[in-house]
Amino acid sequence: MNAVSLPAALTQREVLLHALYEAAELEHNLMCTYLYAAASLKDGEREGLGAGEAAAVRRWRQALLGVAIEEMGHLAAVWNITSGLGGSPRFGRSNFPLDPGLLPASVVVKLAPFNADTLQHFVFLERPSGSTEQDGEGFAYERSYVRGGTSGARLTPMGVNYDTVGDFYEALGEGLRALVAHCGEANAFDGDRALQLSPEEVNLPGARHVVCLKTALAAFAAIVEQGEGAPRDSVGSHYQKFLGMRAELRALREANPAFSPAFPAATNPVLRRPPRPEGRVWIEDADAFATVDLANASYGLMLRLLAYAYGVRGPGAEKSLTVDLAIGLMQAVMPLAERAARLPAGPSNPQCNAGMSFITLRDSAALPPGPAARRLFVERFAQLHEGAAALRASGDARALAAADQLASLASRAQRGFDLTTAAAASTTPATRPEAVAAAAAPQAAAGPTPPSSTSAGVETAQGRRIELQFEAKRCIHSRFCVTLAPKVFLANVQGPWIHPDAVPVEQLVEVAHACPSGAIRYRRKDGAPDEPVPAVNLASVREAGPYAFRAALQIDGVPAGFRATLCRCGASKNKPYCDGSHQKIGFNATGEPPSGKTDMLPLRDGVLAIDPQTNGPLRVRGNLEIISGTGRVVARVASTSLCRCGGSATKPFCDGTHSKIGFKSA
Repeated sequence: MNAVSLPAALTQREVLLHALYEAAELEHNLMCTYLYAAASLKDGEREGLGAGEAAAVRRWRQALLGVAIEEMGHLAAVWNITSGLGGSPRFGRSNFPLDPGLLPASVVVKLAPFNADTLQHFVFLERPSGSTEQDGEGFAYERSYVRGGTSGARLTPMGVNYDTVGDFYEALGEGLRALVAHCGEANAFDGDRALQLSPEEVNLPGARHVVCLKTALAAFAAIVEQGEGAPRDSVGSHYQKFLGMRAELRALREANPAFSPAFPAATNPVLRRPPRPEGRVWIEDADAFATVDLANASYGLMLRLLAYAYGVRGPGAEKSLTVDLAIGLMQAVMPLAERAARLPAGPSNPQCNAGMSFITLRDSAALPPGPAARRLFVERFAQLHEGAAALRASGDARALAAADQLASLASRAQRGFDLTTAAAASTTPATRPEAVAAAAAPQAAAGPTPPSSTSAGVETAQGRRIELQFEAKRCIHSRFCVTLAPKVFLANVQGPWIHPDAVPVEQLVEVAHACPSGAIRYRRKDGAPDEPVPAVNLASVREAGPYAFRAALQIDGVPAGFRATLCRCGASKNKPYCDGSHQKIGFNATGEPPSGKTDMLPLRDGVLAIDPQTNGPLRVRGNLEIISGTGRVVARVASTSLCRCGGSATKPFCDGTHSKIGFKSA
């Protein structure tokens, strides 16, 4: 046992930062082990499970992914505390398996597939102080040792001893208190808060600004209560989740002794035969090697991006884009990790499959902000896209999903990163009227247009003074057109049904403006101005229905006009647009969510960029007022993530539920 000790040296900022680096490495390591175990789990009856077993394994996978996401939140909290103290957060870590001495002897961390022993290891790692839980078989430490000693203050930073992770965070909290008592709170927390991650960039509970002792201690308390070292009876803690999984696994094993919930993925896989091969599995199968190579490279770029985000002041478009791309890479990594666990390791290790090794870069420190770093990111995404394309020939669904995601991210990085200036010209999208109009205007077809035509799903009807456009796939049948201008829009008739000259043109313009979905658009031919740019960017939350946006819209990087209704029930077959499926599935969500942060924004217009995340939320950047169905202000934001899976408990905002319920955006 390693009794927790608190060296007097923890009053030194350098020593405290050293301890925070270990905390970051620890959270990072645990996140990887949970993801690895989740990737090894079988997928339903098609992979040999019974119906009841398949349902249980699905729950376990979602629980493990949920715990991993929460570990990411813990990691963000540790990074923010580090930044708040004036340090540069630690993004690297040692490769698996960890050598003795990097953590206390009793804290063993290695990659292993899901089984009873691995699950018991997770219980042991997350156990509360005073627990008698034992570690899983195969996770015994190589030798007993004591780190750092306890002989008073010293200048050289050394690891502290602790029995449980909760004990470690208690020691860190005491160290923060001692630092504040020694040099004062303002001097202790003198880091630039704009460098920290916040809800403006990512929807993680730990991504909250740390500006004082109270906010730092609250972050530590949240980590302990939710995860490592939570009280024994803490409902919903990682410890309780793993205990529940253990009980269910035992019951299923009693009913079916042959029950095997996971593939025999390697324990501690590596991409080459190492100088020290003991306890490692090297991958020789060509398909598995290519899969793990791509997964590791994607993971490495994710770390690069997160490190870069902590070097860019926020809130701003570049910081948000960087974090979005990093999170998007994890959505490519997981299908690759799952594929690796299903492929053979090779002839030297016929007893097991391969597995993603989570190899880290030799140095994941932040690149200097500027066009050179952005160019590296764009180049690297292009290389990952090319590597993923080579896996498409396998026809494997997971390889295809990863390739699609990397292609989307490469395109978004190419569009989003400014490679021309030494620093981003603005922290918000363009706001000059001409830039806004150009950014939001849908691309017009070249050449003359006949009186009535249809191209790319858009029907065009020519009048003497106005051209009307109707895009059927965006229509949500609000019926403003057929009720406000029934002589123009003839419902349920054969042949031409749009007659632009049937009413005065100004009346027709108002009808178009009333269309919430943007299905009806127009172009003036009489010299009068076209539709004006909205003076205030709005997103209305409709009762049991979609979001109705009014702004100069760019959706997934493409100009999309000034009006759009986007799905928030998760069921539309025309995502990201609403297609009325909320009615068919009985979607129930209030149009009157409670008001939150409603401070007035410096600017209220400008381009509103909406990027639908693969199997995730709508990522929104730009000045936006979110309003209820009755017009009450719900929030004013410059960056946010809006739920589109229908499951968030904090609608209209995303709370990560999409990953737990297996939401699919396509």
